[in-house]
Order: sequence, then structure tokens, then C-alpha cells
Amino acid sequence: MRPGTSVPAERAAGSAPNWQRTLAALWLAQTLTIVGFSLRTPFLPFFVAELGARSLEAQALWAGAINAGGAAVMAITAPLWGAVADRYGRKLMVLRAMFAGSLTIGLMSLATSPWQLFALRLLEGGFTGTVTASTTLAAATVPRERLGFGLGLMQMAVFSGSAIGPLIGGVLADQIGYRATFALAGSLLLVSALLVFFLVEERFEPPPRTAGRRQAGSETWRLLLAPALLGIVVSLFALRAASMALQPIVPLLVERLARDSKAVNSLAGLAMGVSGLTSAVASVVLGRLSDRVGQRPLLLASGVLAAASFLPLALAREVWHVVALQALFGIASGGMLPTANALVARLTPEERRGTVYGFTTTASSLGAFVGPLVGTALLAALGLHAPFVAIGLGLAATIAWVWRTLPPEETDERQAAPEPGRD
Repeated sequence: MRPGTSVPAERAAGSAPNWQRTLAALWLAQTLTIVGFSLRTPFLPFFVAELGARSLEAQALWAGAINAGGAAVMAITAPLWGAVADRYGRKLMVLRAMFAGSLTIGLMSLATSPWQLFALRLLEGGFTGTVTASTTLAAATVPRERLGFGLGLMQMAVFSGSAIGPLIGGVLADQIGYRATFALAGSLLLVSALLVFFLVEERFEPPPRTAGRRQAGSETWRLLLAPALLGIVVSLFALRAASMALQPIVPLLVERLARDSKAVNSLAGLAMGVSGLTSAVASVVLGRLSDRVGQRPLLLASGVLAAASFLPLALAREVWHVVALQALFGIASGGMLPTANALVARLTPEERRGTVYGFTTTASSLGAFVGPLVGTALLAALGLHAPFVAIGLGLAATIAWVWRTLPPEETDERQAAPEPGRD
């Protein structure tokens, strides 16, 4: 079946698609995709230096702007792609994101200035968004009672790719160079798109055109402003801001702590990748646990751990200190993201899910925009350790606020569910 097309009525009315097979194929494709995206993570500041940014401050600011620029564009386009997914199908959006990522990352291997890299990152931010697209498709396929496990597995793909990518990317940068590594990353995304095209099945039927755009829009905003979903959106923003603030700074911190080691790219890859490894394990374990004990307590406990692991980075004196603290931060991320996504799926009608996930992606993307800019600005103004203190305190304050605004789990569905007759 071609992506985005509806199925005959007799198939739509029958049994659900083989969700285990679809979930497994999505997991593999998403893992390869995130590996491709994150291969560049440990060496991006150094590649920017090769393109003309010579000072430490210039490297940090360019790397921060490149990361933040793509996130800013994604914040704008994500709700639009989510609405398209609700109308034309989720598989089509997964393919769009993966093919676009393959093209833009491949072209980065040809960049000759920081400006070209920045422009390609903006295009990437506007036309990708594989995590949201894959999560939306998985949420529409996995049975409701297995949402915690299914979305935890999809988050495991993100974290596994985030762990493997920097580890391999740092080694490849040392062995074959920056440009060849970008070309390889683009090829991985192309393979992912082909896996989805041939192996993932979506039985999608476009929703009836019964409500006008204005009514649909007001219903979406009513859902998003409900206390439960609002608390989730804030937690996603805070976590992504803290996580993305680390990306342009940790390689520079590792470079200083490594004391002129010739394997600095590999050490930076280890420091950046270990959080993905621990997150991959935590996302499945804690996602499954959340199906039994509830998403809310695990979301809040993971947020506390994130803040507690972030602040001591300012005191790191050895590379292994950074690695250990990144591992703890990964466990926290592995608990927060699948529980947050499962809560979104539980509290959102299926016909609104793509649009709502689009807006949660906007919140995450805004966090990814704010985090690198604030982090690199603090580095340039106050020194290498200042961002860890400031952003860690900000994350702690945000989690305290979310604890006050996110209602007890037994009342979530009553507060966020649509009123009868309004959907």
C-alpha cells in the first residue's frame, strides 16, 4: 500500500495492522536515522573551525547557531506537518522527513563556510522531524494498553541512535574526515526511508470533513491549554533546552579536560554518546513500568534526576566525570520522554493526535533553539562552566513548577478529554 492512501472499507473495519511488525520496522528505521543525524554531534564545533571559525568563542557561537537555527524553523513547521499527517497519513510524513534529512545532511559534506552549513541546517529543520512523525505513527498503531511500552521502544530508538551516532561519528571523524562522515550520515537516512516505504504498513482513513477549520483549531487549543497537557509541554521544553545546551559545549569541555589528547573527537563522542546508551535502556524499562504505576510520577521523578545530574557538570575536572554525569542525565531523559509522549497519546483524541504532537514538537524545538543560544552566550560571557550552573538551576525550577501544575494522574483524562459532541 502506498503511503498516505486509505484502505478499502472492509480492511479498515477489520483487524488492526500487525502492530508488532510495524513497530519493529519503525524502531530499526528510526535508530538508523538518529545515528545519521548524530554522527556530526561530537565534531561539529571542530568542523566549523575548519570552515573558518578560529577562536573558541566563534566555534561555540557558530555551533550553537547551527543547532538553534534548525530547531527554530522546526518549531514553526512542526504543527503544519502534524496537521498534514492527520489529513493525509502518518507514514507519508515519516518518509518526507527521512528523505529530506538524507538530502540536507549529504549536502553538508560539500559546505565550504559556516554560513552554508547554517543554511542547510535551516532547510533540515523545516523539512525533517522524524521523531515526531514516527512517534505519531506508532501511537496510532500500538494498542492503548501498550502505549508506554511501544512509545518507550520508539524512544529507545532515539536514544540508541543518539548513543551510537556520536561514538561512531567521533571515530569516523578521526579516521576518514568530517566530509566523508557527513556523506555516510546522509546514506543512513536514505536506507531508513526505504525501510519505512517497503516494510511499514499504515491503515489510514482520512477523517470526515464535518467540522470547520476554526472549530478544529479551537478544539486543538483547548486540549493544549488543559492543565495536564500544558504541564507536559513545559516539561518537554525544559528537557530539550537543557539537553541541546550541552551539545556545542560538552565537546569544548572535553577538549579542555583531555589535556591535548590526540583522540579528542573520540572522547567527545564518548561523552556525548553515553547519555544515549543509558537513555535507551531506561526508556524501555521505565516506559514499561509507567504502564503499571502511571506516567505522572515517573515524569516528575525523572525531571528531578535530570536537574540533579546537570548541575555538577560545572565541577567536572576529568573526562570521566563528564561521562558519568552524562550517563545519569541519559537515565533521566529516558524516563521523561516516553512517559510524556504516552500521556499526550492518552489525553488526545486520535483524529487530533498528529496536530497535538506537532505542537509538542514546537515546544521541544523552541527548547532546542533557546538551549544552545543561552548556553553558548553564557560560555562566551562568563566562561566554560557557567552554562551548567545556570541551565541546571533553570531546569530544577521548571520541574518544580510542573509538579505544581500537572494534576494527579487519575484526573488527567477528565481534564483533557474533549467534551461530548465537540470532536
